[in-house]
Amino acid sequence: MNFVEAFSWMNIRFLLEGLLITVEVAFYSIIFSVILGFILGIIRYFEIPVVSKVVGWVVDIIRNLPLLLIIFFTYFALPEMGVSLDVFWSTVAAMSIFEASMISEILRGGLKAVPKGQTEAGLASGMTKTKVMRYILFPQAVRDTLPSVVSQLIALIKDTSLATIITLPELTHNAKIIYGQDTAYVIPMFIALAFLYFVICYALSLLSKYLGRTIAFRTSEI
Repeated sequence: MNFVEAFSWMNIRFLLEGLLITVEVAFYSIIFSVILGFILGIIRYFEIPVVSKVVGWVVDIIRNLPLLLIIFFTYFALPEMGVSLDVFWSTVAAMSIFEASMISEILRGGLKAVPKGQTEAGLASGMTKTKVMRYILFPQAVRDTLPSVVSQLIALIKDTSLATIITLPELTHNAKIIYGQDTAYVIPMFIALAFLYFVICYALSLLSKYLGRTIAFRTSEI
């Protein structure tokens, strides 16, 4: 092990460049997957004829496929179908599609867990289905499923390392290049990877706790 040379400024800067790519991929993937996942979850909850069943089939298929296979599909197969994405957006697309399918099921479960009496009471008081969803069902479902959603998003951050297989210059990819130069750098790079992934994931968990308290407070005011 050679920590001094392994953590030279050049190597640290290279790791930080990879970390920036990891954060950017995670940022866009989280936004797209949460939005798409919530839309799919709501569609499945309302059990719209034909549409909900088709969405359910697609979600179930994606959920039961390896994420690595979806990454290969977006990077290698989509160009054959006339949709060409660079390595960054191929990764974002694959991560977003995969995580959206997971989040949709989490949200659907949260919506179904809200007692039906609350929906009936809202409709009886003159509220539309949209308002019932917005003011009664959705806030409670988000509050109750937030820990599960955050756990899924933390997994998303760690799964960005799979994109090293298509040479995305993210954190793990750059660390592999560094310790590929000298085997004495292997353990220092593993320690650096563990620390950096921990910092990102722990920060997200802290943010989720803050959001959970905020949502719980606002829900209690409704």
